[in-house]
Amino acid sequence: MNTNTKSGEGGSRARGMVLAAVRGLALAVVSLPLSILGLCLSLVSMALIPIGVGALTTPFVVKGVRAYADRRRALAERWGGVRIPSAYRPAPASVNPFRRTFALLRDPATWRDLLWLLVDLPAGFLTALLPAVLVFYPLEGLALPAGLWRVYTETEADAYWYLFVPVSDRTSAFGAGALAAVLLFVAHRYTVRAFQVHFLLTKAMLTPSQAELAERVKVLTQTRRDAVDTSAAELRRIERDLHDGAQARLVAMGMDLGTVEMLLDKDPEKAKALLAQARRSSAEALSELRDLVRGIHPPVLAERGLGDAVRALALRLPVATEVSVELEGGRAQAPVESAAYFAVSEVLTNAVKHSGADRIWVDLHHGDGRLKISVTDNGQGGASIGAGSGLAGVERRLGTFDGVLAVSSPAGGPTMVTMEIPCVLS
Repeated sequence: MNTNTKSGEGGSRARGMVLAAVRGLALAVVSLPLSILGLCLSLVSMALIPIGVGALTTPFVVKGVRAYADRRRALAERWGGVRIPSAYRPAPASVNPFRRTFALLRDPATWRDLLWLLVDLPAGFLTALLPAVLVFYPLEGLALPAGLWRVYTETEADAYWYLFVPVSDRTSAFGAGALAAVLLFVAHRYTVRAFQVHFLLTKAMLTPSQAELAERVKVLTQTRRDAVDTSAAELRRIERDLHDGAQARLVAMGMDLGTVEMLLDKDPEKAKALLAQARRSSAEALSELRDLVRGIHPPVLAERGLGDAVRALALRLPVATEVSVELEGGRAQAPVESAAYFAVSEVLTNAVKHSGADRIWVDLHHGDGRLKISVTDNGQGGASIGAGSGLAGVERRLGTFDGVLAVSSPAGGPTMVTMEIPCVLS
């Protein structure tokens, strides 16, 4: 039994050794050009900021570098069991390229990623390649006594150095083979640990500081508090609507039915009139309940998704509204769809009430792991966050999901409201 256990452990370690070598080789081959590309593009793009070109390109380059760093974080956890936290500030959705670029450059995580790319070029490449060297180099040494030494040495005077052993004939080849066996034993014991070194190096470079993590916790705490406040306000609104609307009508209908019971024999005509009134009250109460349910979670949103829900919303507006939807990857999670729907609803309501526009355009699409929504109108402009327009509430609603809101509304218009929510479609 003990022999079988030891044999199983040895086989498992051998499989882990080979897997680490293959993964390390693949990681080294892929990471080197990608790290060079990310570092060079970042430096060139930032150098071009003073002439304006870099302000347009830097947000895309930084976003690409972050996606690459997140991919390496995922590999570290999947292949090495090393979890590397991420603390990027939400990317601003400002339509002003300079404001967006400088906001990204003020994020310490942007510079930490660049330093990681610089270190990853030599040290990351070597630590990823080390497991492959530990496993595959001894295989060459074991092949030398089998005749491979003849390929490397045309004459006896020509020696092929295998590590510190000069190989020029079969005898020296067996010496190299013995050395290779020792190296293979070392690889069997330490290859997986050597592969861990690469991920520990990545963690040391990409782990945010305690101050950044504290800031991230502060932001999440604030967004959670805003979400709780929004939910409480929504519950109060539902309670008020029920009390003042459907509940009052149902109470009145109950009173009418009680009166009908007393008048049924004495005054049938009056009883019929009260029954007709009760029927109208029940229809109105049912209509109000439907509107209330639609306000909580529109049925079309649950059944057909965000795109069709926004189209249905646009059809009810008194202003001509054009909706463009590109969500071919599937649907977002229900809470994200709900937040996006009510955010669009609030923005459209503001546009209809305050902008004086006669045309509105809504665009929904998904890209770079984010749901992106823009609402544009040709009204008088002047909208701003926090000016009593309801946009502050929209910003809080989106903040619950790490979403961002940007408004461009110069005097005289047009007004463009841009919203982005990180999410995946399924």
